[in-house]
Amino acid sequence: MARSYIFLINTLLKIISYNVNGLRSALSKGLLDWVKQADPDVLCLQEIKAGREPLDVSGFENLGYYAYLHPAEKPGYSGVATFTKQKPNAVAIGCGVADYDSEGRVLRLDFDDCSVLNVYMPSGTSSAERQSFKVAWLHFFRHYVAELKASVPPLIIGGDYNCCQTDIDLHNPKANQNSPGFTPEERRWFADFLQDGFTDSFRHQHGEATGHYSWWTFRAGARKRNVGWRLDHLLVDDALKPRIADAGLLPDAVHSDHCPAWVEL
Repeated sequence: MARSYIFLINTLLKIISYNVNGLRSALSKGLLDWVKQADPDVLCLQEIKAGREPLDVSGFENLGYYAYLHPAEKPGYSGVATFTKQKPNAVAIGCGVADYDSEGRVLRLDFDDCSVLNVYMPSGTSSAERQSFKVAWLHFFRHYVAELKASVPPLIIGGDYNCCQTDIDLHNPKANQNSPGFTPEERRWFADFLQDGFTDSFRHQHGEATGHYSWWTFRAGARKRNVGWRLDHLLVDDALKPRIADAGLLPDAVHSDHCPAWVEL
């Protein structure tokens, strides 16, 4: 049976996705002040790097957010957290696969007219074994999302995908044709994933604009020279595409080696 959703007209929903490369570190660099100013309705954080002690999220709660965390089992590694001003109808922590859930890869909040899926994909840069793990994850994730689409409101998938889509999404594509994050297999996966019914909110608003990146290595002054990659994405179910009001990146946010991506519906 076809499902229908009532979308709220004249209501804007602002979602920000941000790999903070350690939540404690980002908080020490003024993250809360930045969040207060940016004022997202939903904030998806990746690579929160929880330690053996629970992360203190009281600062977000004091700003009016409900807090949901999915830390990795390994201290100081991976993990995602989502903060929302509106209490969700349902919360799904993890994807049900132990190898992925132990690394804190996904967290989903369901609302009346959309679901926000926060994802931190493996990078694959540390070894050939981890790249194989990443490729397996990518294929799993595609099937996982296809199944979700049949049972939840239209998805908005925000996170650090650790993948670029095309040559214009990184500074030096020619030298990185086989680098993790831009291998031919990853590019094919991304194209196929979009064909499954998703819109890249950034490209929807900015077309083929170049020089827009969301991650820069700490080495060699890469961020100052804007030698980067666009690894962070907010993909929107095509059912929500008419609602995209604006989208972009926030490179002036410097709490991490990444910068936030945002979309407004």
